Amino acid sequence: MAKNVSLLLIENVENVGIVGDVVNVRVGYARNFLLPRSLATKPSDDLVKQLAAKRADAEKLVAAQRKEREAMSEKLKGVEVDIIRSCNDMGILYGAVTQQDIAAALVAKGFKVTGRDVRMSQTIKRIENADVHVKLAKDLDAVVKVHVKPDRELPKDVGGASAADAPAEQAGAGGGEGKGKRRDALSMALEAANKPAEKGGWGTDKKVVAEAAAEAKADKAKKADKADKGEAKAEKAEKPAKAEKKK
Repeated sequence: MAKNVSLLLIENVENVGIVGDVVNVRVGYARNFLLPRSLATKPSDDLVKQLAAKRADAEKLVAAQRKEREAMSEKLKGVEVDIIRSCNDMGILYGAVTQQDIAAALVAKGFKVTGRDVRMSQTIKRIENADVHVKLAKDLDAVVKVHVKPDRELPKDVGGASAADAPAEQAGAGGGEGKGKRRDALSMALEAANKPAEKGGWGTDKKVVAEAAAEAKADKAKKADKADKGEAKAEKAEKPAKAEKKK
């Protein structure tokens, strides 16, 4: 069974063709859409001649629409729209901004666009600024700036500073003086390797790095010594037990 069928359009059909065109479409599309709506029929030379005048009018209309879309596409470039939405304190929207929302905002500014003209990979779900494409034809693509804004003033600092952002002397608080200092030194060494001095970090302070390395080495040696002493103590305790067993 054939999957496609050739039909003569007797009306203009968007994204398919104009009146008088002979098009090749899917059988299902023809049966369920074009034929029931009297938009197409079986092609014949007589019908093509009868539709010649109507086709000429359609071509003029298409040309006028093309000019209108070209002008609109140029005007759309650089256009900015504000969309106000409710959100939580983290800036997450309670309702996402969709293609239809952006199209409605552009229509309010005088642009004749539809949701199908707005191209987005996904909806906008938080307070942010986004560049969105408006495609009026295959070769007519304009980028508009969408500013999604909250309907109220949001807190400047949400959740407070994290422990990673706290000063070194605060990072060791509550964990014992010695352990706190060791953690501070290691943290400073890590920051020294990854945070340039001009950005407010410790930079490449070799003394700090050396002290941190020494602290880590001493800690490792202390643990190894403690483990050795534990093994020796256990071995010493086993000898009397073995002697008693022999008796």
